Amino acid sequence: MNADRFKYKEITDIILRSFYEVYNELGDGFLESVYENALYIVLTGYGLCVERQKDISVFFRGNIIGDFKADLVVNEKVIVELKAVRTLDPVHEAQLINYLKARPPRLSSRWRAGNKY
Repeated sequence: MNADRFKYKEITDIILRSFYEVYNELGDGFLESVYENALYIVLTGYGLCVERQKDISVFFRGNIIGDFKADLVVNEKVIVELKAVRTLDPVHEAQLINYLKARPPRLSSRWRAGNKY
């Protein structure tokens, strides 16, 4: 597979590496906020611009109908949604798809920091 086909590959490679740094050091069992804070430290250490708990408005026919908080937004391009769960559920995927609908043309990623078993 051609690596050049991936949007924001350089950013997502750093995010993925950073996630594993955090997870390998902290392990599982913490709240999402703990992983979010640690990931923020690592990502900003790599020189990325990271916003935590960023408010993002949802529009319908030109009107704001609600908002959500993205766990992390990296370089104003990638939404990172953290889940401290044993397994990812289809509702988690739906949540990310809705985030993308609310804020195109962004890339989102979800990370599970739950128990390995």
